[in-house]
Amino acid sequence: MNLCIRKGHLFDPASGLDTVSNLYIRKGEIVAIGRKPAGFEIKKQIDVNGRYVFPGLVDLSARLREPGEHFKADIASETRAAASGGITTLICPPDTTPIIDTPAVVELIHQRSEQSGKTRVLCLGALTHGLKGERLAEMYSLKEAGCIGVSNAMQPIENTEVLRRAMEYAVTCGMTVFIQPEDPWLGSGTMHEGAYSTRMGIPPIPETAETVAIARDLLLIEETGVRAHFMHLSTARGVELIRDARKRGLPVTADVSIHQLHFTDKDVESYNSLCRVKPPFRHHSDKERLIDGIKKGVIGAICSDHQPLDHDAKMAPFSMTEPGVSSLDVMLPLVMKLVDDKLLDLETAVRAITHTPSEILGLPLGSLAVGTSADLCIYDPEQRWTVSENALTSAGKNTPTLGWQLKGKVTHTLLKGRIVHKSRI
Repeated sequence: MNLCIRKGHLFDPASGLDTVSNLYIRKGEIVAIGRKPAGFEIKKQIDVNGRYVFPGLVDLSARLREPGEHFKADIASETRAAASGGITTLICPPDTTPIIDTPAVVELIHQRSEQSGKTRVLCLGALTHGLKGERLAEMYSLKEAGCIGVSNAMQPIENTEVLRRAMEYAVTCGMTVFIQPEDPWLGSGTMHEGAYSTRMGIPPIPETAETVAIARDLLLIEETGVRAHFMHLSTARGVELIRDARKRGLPVTADVSIHQLHFTDKDVESYNSLCRVKPPFRHHSDKERLIDGIKKGVIGAICSDHQPLDHDAKMAPFSMTEPGVSSLDVMLPLVMKLVDDKLLDLETAVRAITHTPSEILGLPLGSLAVGTSADLCIYDPEQRWTVSENALTSAGKNTPTLGWQLKGKVTHTLLKGRIVHKSRI
């Protein structure tokens, strides 16, 4: 269908686009900006009236709770939530049930995401069979099935020799290893180690739980030459380690979860179980260094780290609750809040959720350039709304932003030129 996005504020850091103009789409592809192509007959038109038109967001980590999980969330509900948040591509970690360690599971997830038709879903395959850290997974078969990379998710690989061999195998397969850096022994607590954990009597997680793991993995990356992406950084020292590694020319990238840029361990002071996350919310100085890492390009991407949970999962005493935040619905407004608060400029913020994640994945996405897939997010920066359970599209309502007044709302999301979300307002 020939579609015209009329008078939108087209903003695309990848192509340097920052102008109010018309955008033309044909057969799921952007074919022109500005002047209508010769012979182009408009079949449908969306009047944007100066609202932002961003490339569709690319989210490097979102749990979909399917296949095989008992929670009411599934691929249909969570891809619908992603579309409502302007996300057109998301990455599913391998710790599903069953685990993504065979082509059959990859095919099942792809099939169900295609049936939903709301968001492009790509999988990370398991680095080791069953994520047990004992035997290497069949990475080549997983790549052939469509996996975009490999990871052991939150499960540690205790045997360093196994991790080294896994990295070597990933090199031969041409796959990026996605790493959640945490030492399992140091990381056995439930909140950041500091004054608040001491005062509250909660088992702590020191920053070394992250940094010891990063240091070990960087040495193996240097030895094997594997491309590696560090997920969900949470500490200032972690940012420094990645910065130094990149300066030395190591093929490493990193991301940070959006909630780490808004919350600190002080927010846990009231034993708010909605603030139970892993890695935990750190000190205010860590948050500042994470934001600075984005500014300086050390951290290339901001992800949702979406983990929808049932209501009961957050009802026990703090240390007995499940960690995780539901964040697909609020990721873009929270990123834009950083811009409104003058902590990030608009170009850096939008690049971190569109173009740079695409580069990390090695995919031609996250751009409004002519000839690219028409994945678009139309965003009204002035629309105000209150985060409530009813306002969230995700089946998971476990977010510490409940009750927040946010500014900015996605009005339309397009995937390959199809309208997959349209705001009711």
